[in-house]
Amino acid sequence: MTTEDLRELDRTAVLATVKTAELVTPDLLSRPTPCAAWNIGELLAHMAAQHRGFAAAARGEAGDLARWQPRPPGPHTTTEYAESVTEVLAAFAPADVPERLFAMPEFGPGVTVPGHQAIGFHLVDYVVHGWDLARAAGQDYELDPGCADPVLRIVGQIPDGPERDSPESPFAHALPDTGAGSALDRILRMLGRSPNWPESD
Repeated sequence: MTTEDLRELDRTAVLATVKTAELVTPDLLSRPTPCAAWNIGELLAHMAAQHRGFAAAARGEAGDLARWQPRPPGPHTTTEYAESVTEVLAAFAPADVPERLFAMPEFGPGVTVPGHQAIGFHLVDYVVHGWDLARAAGQDYELDPGCADPVLRIVGQIPDGPERDSPESPFAHALPDTGAGSALDRILRMLGRSPNWPESD
C-alpha cells in the first residue's frame, strides 16, 4: 500500500458524500442501493459508523468492535452522518496521524495498520460509497481526478476472496474488466459494481 499522505483527497471524497446526503429525505431511505444488502438508510448508517470507527482509531480508541457498529437508520440518519463527517475529518487532521497505528477490529482481534494505509482504505470506501449513495438517490457523481490513480492502486491490492461472499461485505466479487470506460468505471467493476446500476453490464 502507498505511504502517500492521502488526507486531502480523502477529505474531498468525504465532503462530496455530504452534499449528496443532504439531499436524502426520509422518503428516500428505503430505496435500494448498489450494495445489495443495504437500502439508502442502511448505507448511510454504515458510512457514519465507519467514520466514527476510523475517527476512534486515529485517536487510539478503536480496539472495541462496538465502536464500529451502525446505529438503526431513520429520519435522524442524515444529521448523524454529517456529525460523523465532522468527527472523522477532525480526527485525521493532526500532522502525525499517517504515522500512528490504527486498530482495525473489523479485520480481526488485535489487528492494527499504519495510519497512511488506514486512510487509503477510508478513501476507497468513500469514493465507492459516495457513488453508491449518489446513484441510489438519483444524483450525479464525479470522481475527483486526483483520486483516480491512488484509488486504482489501492483497489488493485484488495483481495477478491471468500470474504466478499458475506452479505455484510461492502464489496462484491470483481466484474470482468471490459477495458472501456473511465477510471471510476474500472474502480467500480473491480469492487463488484456495475457502472450501469441498476442494470448489469
